Parts: sequence; structure tokens; C-alpha cells
Amino acid sequence: MNHLHRELAPIADAGWKAIEEEITPRLETYLAARKLVDFEGPLGWTHSATALGRTTSIAGPSAAVTGSQRRVLPLVELRADFAVTRAEIDDAERGASDLELPGLEEAGRHIALAENTAVFHGYSAGQIKGITESTSHTALTLSADAEHYPTAVAEAVDVLRGAGIGGPYGLALSPGIYTEIVHTAEHGGHLLLDHLRQILGGPLVWAPGIECGIVLSLRGGDFVFESGQDISIGYTSHDARTVNLYLEESFSFRVLEPDAAVALRSKTKKA
Repeated sequence: MNHLHRELAPIADAGWKAIEEEITPRLETYLAARKLVDFEGPLGWTHSATALGRTTSIAGPSAAVTGSQRRVLPLVELRADFAVTRAEIDDAERGASDLELPGLEEAGRHIALAENTAVFHGYSAGQIKGITESTSHTALTLSADAEHYPTAVAEAVDVLRGAGIGGPYGLALSPGIYTEIVHTAEHGGHLLLDHLRQILGGPLVWAPGIECGIVLSLRGGDFVFESGQDISIGYTSHDARTVNLYLEESFSFRVLEPDAAVALRSKTKKA
């Protein structure tokens, strides 16, 4: 038995497989931050803290002995509860491929948005300082017109290069701005999306949970997401009609190079 208590749930192996196959592709879509930062792990549920390689001086145990204490960043644990009906689980175990699991889908969206927000904008209660909080550069403003977005993105790339930060570069965007870019064509018919990719030398990422956007280096070593337990499904309880489950993960996040990202902010269009 482990802490997820899955063996206590009235769900056979086929049911668990169906549930996992339902949520995995959704998480792959929602978990935008992982596409742009270094991912280390998973290191397991018992992994409790990230070593920072630094110490804090403390009083020694005696006058003749000095003391110091290793500094660590404790991992945070995130959990999103949901319920599934036993009837739907039974259908999954019969081989149904058109499962209706809205609670699972919503829990997946919530935990992914929480993770993205922690990475991009921080999570003070969890001692996580996000990318926009850590960057050493002043935020740049996107034009109110999407056709002029390349100007701000090119300026952000120039800022990074001027700070000695190499590429390729990536661009994380809020869903609304990403959609606007996809549907906007520049003069001459060239897709705005392709133009931005040429400037960056890397991807544009649809990133729920982000405010506007961030241009950041993808060279590696600047942003580290350390996973203890990757997102997993656990069991809480059940009755005659429903089974109560949850999605859970543990992680820490650190910005190692504040010069490696530039935040973008929106400019409201004039009426």
C-alpha cells in the first residue's frame, strides 16, 4: 500500500488505465510551463526539498565550535479532488472508449493552471518565486494591434542577447493572445505565428495561467522545475454511486538566471 491508496478503490486495472488515458493528453496540453523550463525528476513522493547549495550561520553547540545549517527549498504539494460515477467506471471496464469524466477533466485543468501560475508568476505561500517576479529586465508592452507583436518580441530577444543570454528563445502566451496571433495575418499574407517563430528560433506556447506573455531563453540551466511526485491519481473514498479521487503532485521551482526572461504586458486597444 502507498499513500495514493489506489488498491482500496473499487476500480479494476482496466478502469485505472481508462482514467489515466483520459487525463494524460489533456495534461500534456495544459502543462505549458514544462515545455519551456528544465524538468528534473520525478524524484519520488518522499523527496521533500531541493538543495540550494548554501548555508545559514547559526549558533554553535559550544563556544569553541561554530555552526551553520544547509538551506533548502521545501517542495509544495498540490491536490485537486474530483469524483467519478461507478457506472462510468463499469463502462470503462467493459471497454467503452467514449467516457464522460467531467470531474477528472476539470481537476486536470485546475492543477495544471496552478502549476503554470506558480512557475510563471510565483506562489508565495509555497516559497516559489516565479519568472515574472524574478526577471531583472523591465517588462515590455505589446501593441494593441497583433500585427505589431513582432516588434515587442524582437525587442525582448534583443534585450536577452544584450544581457549575454543565448537562444533559442520561447514565448509563453495567454490563451487569448495566442488565439489572436493564430488568426492574424500580416501584410503580404505571411502568418504572424511563423514570423514570431523566426524571431525566436523556438516555439510559441499556449499557456493557460499566464498573464499576457514571457519571452525566455531555452538554452537550459536558467529555470528548473524539480518534480518529487509527478501528477498522479489517488483514492479517497466511495459509496454506492460515486468514487472520490484526486490528482496530486509535489514540486519546487527556481529561477537560476534572472537575466534569461523578459515579461510582456498587454496594452488595451482604444475604443
